[in-house]
Amino acid sequence: MSPPSLSPEQLQAFYERDPEVVLADAGWEAAHAALLDHLESGAVRAAERRDDGRWAAVPWLKQALLVGFRRSAVEELPGPSFDKSAFPPRAFSLSDGVRLVPGGTAVRRGAHLGRGVILMPPAYVNIGAYVGEGTLIDSHALVGSCAQIGARVHLSAGAQVGGVLEPVGALPVVVEDEAFVGGLVGLFEGIVVRSRAVLGAGVILTGSTTIYDLVRSGERRGEVPEDAVVVPGSRPARGSHAERLGLQLAAPVIVKYRDARTDAATALEDALR
Repeated sequence: MSPPSLSPEQLQAFYERDPEVVLADAGWEAAHAALLDHLESGAVRAAERRDDGRWAAVPWLKQALLVGFRRSAVEELPGPSFDKSAFPPRAFSLSDGVRLVPGGTAVRRGAHLGRGVILMPPAYVNIGAYVGEGTLIDSHALVGSCAQIGARVHLSAGAQVGGVLEPVGALPVVVEDEAFVGGLVGLFEGIVVRSRAVLGAGVILTGSTTIYDLVRSGERRGEVPEDAVVVPGSRPARGSHAERLGLQLAAPVIVKYRDARTDAATALEDALR
């Protein structure tokens, strides 16, 4: 593959202009081709971790993806499928070092998959997503648009990592290195899962979900702390009507922080690789 025609800095300058100006620019096709190449190589990302450890969206990058949808029409693509021509399925070669197990998995162009990533069928990785090296994406798992998944993460069967393209300033879901995401877990609306955290099967988290820390006696929103082990829980619903009916609300809880037993239970098996 030849080097991209524009550097990341040139792309940023191109797409930071008014969207209507970008749409009318004759250089859009070259810029879009460079954008996809840089996304797939990991040179540009839809979110970045700042020096203080906080994650922030990269608005110009998300704006670039939205322009791509506007500039392209629905066409017949390989598969066959029918989608916006700017974002066809991504093709891989053996040199990419990605293990794409046959059986219905799809990866869209503009998604980065690091070396050693394993995709079990059927799985889906959407545009703008970043998946770090050695991560396992199990059957029926979704990595949504612009989601940021770290290295050596385990996304278990049925895990749903939601995507976000707009508004351009909205933070995508972030799962940091070596986290374990259990079966049927749902992560949405900009939740950040810090490194080595463990999410038990069935946990549902958004950026505004209250997480109850039973170990350190606190409450958290927007972020699962490093090494935390989170499981589904419940709490009584408020109000006399709820009390009469005995209703409960979902309440994810931190029941422990990672230890040697947790490491053994969530270890990625090297033999599978």
